[in-house]
Amino acid sequence: MRVARHLVMAGRLAEDEPEQSYKHARAARRVASRVGIVREAAGIAAYNTGEWAEALAELRAARRLMLGDDAYLPLMADCERGLGRPERALDLIKSPEAKNLDVMGRVELRIVESGVRRDLGQLDAAVVTLQIPELRDRRLRPWSVRLFYAYADVLEEAGRASEAADWFARAAAADRDGETDAAERYAELDGLQIVDTEDLEEDVEDNAVAEVGAMFLEPKTAEEPPSEED
Repeated sequence: MRVARHLVMAGRLAEDEPEQSYKHARAARRVASRVGIVREAAGIAAYNTGEWAEALAELRAARRLMLGDDAYLPLMADCERGLGRPERALDLIKSPEAKNLDVMGRVELRIVESGVRRDLGQLDAAVVTLQIPELRDRRLRPWSVRLFYAYADVLEEAGRASEAADWFARAAAADRDGETDAAERYAELDGLQIVDTEDLEEDVEDNAVAEVGAMFLEPKTAEEPPSEED
């Protein structure tokens, strides 16, 4: 029961209070270190606080205890990246086990790989890495915001500001919960001024969001990124 309470609190606090989440997860680990889900929670909590080495160790343990679950590969690869070990990250990304991931996992792994390529100064490769079929999906998916944002971010670093602005706009339109700063990044690149809308009528704000969404959510055929086969 005590372990369960710590796990519940770790989950509840993960987004808004990662440090407190981390403390609860570690408390659960001290009591039940041989339970896979506990090690998983500890690993994710450590990852969210940037404790890369501890996160990697916990996720490896969770994977072992849960009979080789491959769902942790994106997080593990990102931990290797955080530890300044890009080659090890690429080894995980290119491992046979990576083929077992679902679509969400494969997209996350591509985002991590793009980051690794950026760390290595391979900007063109970082851009191409994200030019996957899911980037051109006309429907919003659970991974759409992160993928659009990551693509926009690497385009900007590669000096392709106009394309980056377009993809930041698409990310902003898809980000209905405001989890990213995509709108601000778009405005900065497009030379727009951010206006505080707290005093505006709610219906006016909703109409503005709907108009942005209609403009940018569906990719323009002429500007779609080339596929990896091109």
